[in-house]
Amino acid sequence: MTLSQIRYAVAVSEIKSINATARSLYISQSSLSTSIKELEDELGVELFRRTNRGITITDEGEEFVSYARNVLLQYDLLQSKFLRENREKYHFGVTMHHSTFSVRLFAEIVKEFGMHDYSYSIFETTTKNVIEDIKNGKSEVGMLYVSSFNETMYEKSFSEAGLKFHVLAECPVFAYINKNHPLAGRSEVTLEELEEYPCLLFEQGDSSFYFYEEIISAYEYKNVIRTSDRATTIDLINSLDAYSIGIGMAANSQMQSTTTVVRIKSEEKIRAGYLTRKQEKLSLPGEHYVAKMREYLNSDKVVR
Repeated sequence: MTLSQIRYAVAVSEIKSINATARSLYISQSSLSTSIKELEDELGVELFRRTNRGITITDEGEEFVSYARNVLLQYDLLQSKFLRENREKYHFGVTMHHSTFSVRLFAEIVKEFGMHDYSYSIFETTTKNVIEDIKNGKSEVGMLYVSSFNETMYEKSFSEAGLKFHVLAECPVFAYINKNHPLAGRSEVTLEELEEYPCLLFEQGDSSFYFYEEIISAYEYKNVIRTSDRATTIDLINSLDAYSIGIGMAANSQMQSTTTVVRIKSEEKIRAGYLTRKQEKLSLPGEHYVAKMREYLNSDKVVR
C-alpha cells in the first residue's frame, strides 16, 4: 500500500467517479483504476462498487477512508514540520451558522497560531452548506444550532453524510431587539407578544424548513422577513422594530451598542455545538477553537 494509493482512494470517495477523479489528479483513468484495484487486492476488501450508474463506496471503503484521511493529515503535518523549504501551510477552516461570537473566537485562533504556518477560512452560510463543507473537507469544524424541533432531521442528515454533532452547551431561547423596542426592558416575552413585529429568519435556499437555524417549533410566524447576512439583520432590527431569534449572545460591537435581548417564554432549548467527520481527530487549531467555544458558551457571559 502506497501513499499515492491512499490519496487516490480518498479522492475517489469524495468525487465518486473514476473518470472525474483521474482528471482532477492529472493521471489516466486506466492508471487510477489499476491502482485502486491493486489496493483492494492487497487489502482483501472491496472499497468501491462499480455499476453502470457510477461508483459507490462500500462499508469497508467508508471505514478505510476514515482512517486514510487521518494518515494523510499526519503525513502532511510531518512534512510541514520537517520539510520547511517545501512545505505548504496547514489549513484550518470553519463553516457556521450566523454567529458574532464564533467569528471573534476564530480571530483569536488566527492570532494564537499566526499566518506563517497556517492558512484560514471562515464562512457564514446555510445549514445545508455547513454539512457539505464538513463532509467534503472544505472546513474542519461546522458550528450549528440544533433545537428539539429539527434534531431528528439534523441527526439523519449528519449520519448520511458521515458526520458527528458534538454538543457544547444547551441554551434558552432569546429575541434580539433594538433598545428602543416596545418590549425592551422586559425579562420575558411570549411568541404571541412578538407576533405583530417582523421576525427575521436567515434564508436557507431550497432546503427544508427543518434546516432553519432559528427555533421554529410548531409555531407559525405571521410576519417574516428573510435575510442572508448579519449586517442586514442588525439594520432591520433597528429600523423596523423587528426581531431575530438566538441564544442571547452578541459579541459584535455594533450589535451590543444598539440591541438587547429578552428571553422568550418557551420550553424549547437550543443546543449549540460543532460538526466534524466521524472518527476524525481535530487539528491543534481545531482543538483550541472548540475549547474556546465551550468555555465561552458555558461562561457567565451567556444569559441563562
